[in-house]
Amino acid sequence: MDFHPKDLPIAKTYDLKDVKDASDAVDDMVKIGFNNQKEGFKVLMPKEAKIAKRIGYTVTTGVTHGLRQKNEIRDIKYWTYHHDKDHYAIVLISNKILTELGF
Repeated sequence: MDFHPKDLPIAKTYDLKDVKDASDAVDDMVKIGFNNQKEGFKVLMPKEAKIAKRIGYTVTTGVTHGLRQKNEIRDIKYWTYHHDKDHYAIVLISNKILTELGF
């Protein structure tokens, strides 16, 4: 990987506190869609391991499930990383757009 996920263009950032926020963010991401965007989405979550794992699982599986329900392409790349001292982050972007951007 020749880049860091924070370098990708971001359409919208979600600052999540719990699993309920994660479900709302997933619904919004699926509604906006990935294939018609030239950017990705960033999800910030607290650096509490138990909460972060639940939020991460909810986001990654929820996006895949939501796109399947809409019969959209589910070729989504995502990375999880340490965003700052208080947050982990997940960046999600369509693999097609990632290729178009030259990453």
